[in-house]
Amino acid sequence: MNTPKKIAILGAGESGIGAAILARQQGFDIWVSDGGIIKDSNKKQLEELAISYEQGQHDFDKILSADLIIKSPGIPAKAEIIKKIVQAGIEIISEIEFASRYCKGTIVAITGSNGKTTTSMLTHAILENGGLKSALCGNVGKSFALAVAEGVAEYFVVEVSSFQLDDINSFKPHIAILTNITPDHLDRYNYSLEEYANSKFAIGRYQDASDYFIWNIDDEYSQKFIANHDIKAQKLEISLNEKDLNGAWIDENKKIQITIKNQEQMSISDLALQGKHNTYNSMASGLASKLLGIRKEGIRESLAGFDSIEHRLEPTVQVYGMQFINDSKATNVNSTWYALESMQTPTIWIAGGVDKGNDYSQLFSLVDEKVKAIICLGLDNSKLHQEFDGRVELVVDAADMDEAVRMAYKIGERGDTVLLSPACASFDLFDNYEHRGREFKEAVRRL
Repeated sequence: MNTPKKIAILGAGESGIGAAILARQQGFDIWVSDGGIIKDSNKKQLEELAISYEQGQHDFDKILSADLIIKSPGIPAKAEIIKKIVQAGIEIISEIEFASRYCKGTIVAITGSNGKTTTSMLTHAILENGGLKSALCGNVGKSFALAVAEGVAEYFVVEVSSFQLDDINSFKPHIAILTNITPDHLDRYNYSLEEYANSKFAIGRYQDASDYFIWNIDDEYSQKFIANHDIKAQKLEISLNEKDLNGAWIDENKKIQITIKNQEQMSISDLALQGKHNTYNSMASGLASKLLGIRKEGIRESLAGFDSIEHRLEPTVQVYGMQFINDSKATNVNSTWYALESMQTPTIWIAGGVDKGNDYSQLFSLVDEKVKAIICLGLDNSKLHQEFDGRVELVVDAADMDEAVRMAYKIGERGDTVLLSPACASFDLFDNYEHRGREFKEAVRRL
């Protein structure tokens, strides 16, 4: 591989800064360009490394003089600067592709529409508890490039998004996990589910027969599109419905069976994270960990002792016998489906935000069974009303999080659950889903 001398990095967020640190370590001449305003802390890091940068604009001449472009996953292919780079014939890659070229450890990469963060964190916890030097990186934890630059880890658990996978040309994880595929971010993929699925399946594109590809055979769209991809890795399956698989499955005694070369068992009742979606996540992480030599006891202990993830079905506090649950990370309908499916008591559902073309029909049966009231929290709640007025006895609007929580408290009774699971993006009223989740927890504490 020819090593370029000049690198232009587009975007000075976490991935861009990580790429800059690794590129400096490797001796490249670096230029960082961000069309927005760079955080002061990130500017400081660039200045300490004597890396030139610009903000609020893109100097096309400087960028197009580079031998290699590393771009932020947030920059779409239709952006003017990307079109010019493509026209100029300059190689353009993602930060995960760049980092993988200098990674000397074992890569476990995880993608999917839902569950990838939980699966990544579970896998990392099992490896760490099993005595392996593991870095949690990518979309969760630090950037992959920074983790590689630090040179401490031997195993890299990398959560990767479809946007990051769009710009790879050799990224080759030893273990790839595809949790599921549901319609999400379709505006980046010409509103084509097939294009979006192709992006997800890219996680296994450069694997070979010595690698492993773990996927969920219960997932409708994964099943539909897997035949379109030439996966050379050894395929391992996870399922709650099928039995006797090469992978992980559930036996008649409700125990997880992990079957690779021999058979191991783990009881579902021992899992710290409950619900069908978390059983899938636990299966995938347990299976990956088994492939890396972690003993059954270590896997079981890690999955049984795992702490809940902030903003993902996170119990907050009970107030006068009502349980409040923060699931702000549920930014699409499928995530909310899993949340509602796990509810065991009458539920007051706080939903809404920036609708991404949601199809709420898949929630109807769960809403009919479990939801007693819906509180709509968004600037435009018309679609929620259109779908659920008349289906649920009470569908009301709230102006902000504090009002939503107070309304839920007044509507609820002892034994009810108040679930924040928006099924929508957060950007109409909040900075991001973390901000939304924190506001929810603070509002509950004020009751």
